[in-house]
Amino acid sequence: MKKRNFLIWPAVALGVGGISYLLSRKGMEQTYPLLEKSVLTPPDWLFPIVWSILYILMGVGFALVLAKQRPGIQDAEPIWILQLGANFLWSLLFFRWGMYGTALVCLIALWLLIVIMIVVFGRTSRLAAWLQVPYLLWVSFAGYLNYVVWQLNP
Repeated sequence: MKKRNFLIWPAVALGVGGISYLLSRKGMEQTYPLLEKSVLTPPDWLFPIVWSILYILMGVGFALVLAKQRPGIQDAEPIWILQLGANFLWSLLFFRWGMYGTALVCLIALWLLIVIMIVVFGRTSRLAAWLQVPYLLWVSFAGYLNYVVWQLNP
């Protein structure tokens, strides 16, 4: 087991999230507060906390899969990269470009990629798969929030 993977992969995920934030920050600060949103929308301060935890969990999950060194782990890398890419793209679509409908389609694709990731991770490490469940639940909730924004802000 390479212990450094448990630092590297969460750091990679956090880094991608950080770059996404930097590229989307203006929209988050200037446009997002003016949008009509669901009454269930959490306070703004909660989002970076939740996303940081989720990025760490996805990185730790990936490191757990890699640590097993079993047949089938080669499937984990492309799905992990794809879901992280879709995650990154969603932030740009939603916050930077204000493309709420397209962002929702991206989020649906991300949701499907997370489900696939859970299945693929589960073949190697049940713990790695379970660590992705909060991510799936949060993205499900984010889908609802995205849908409401799209509907209320034509």
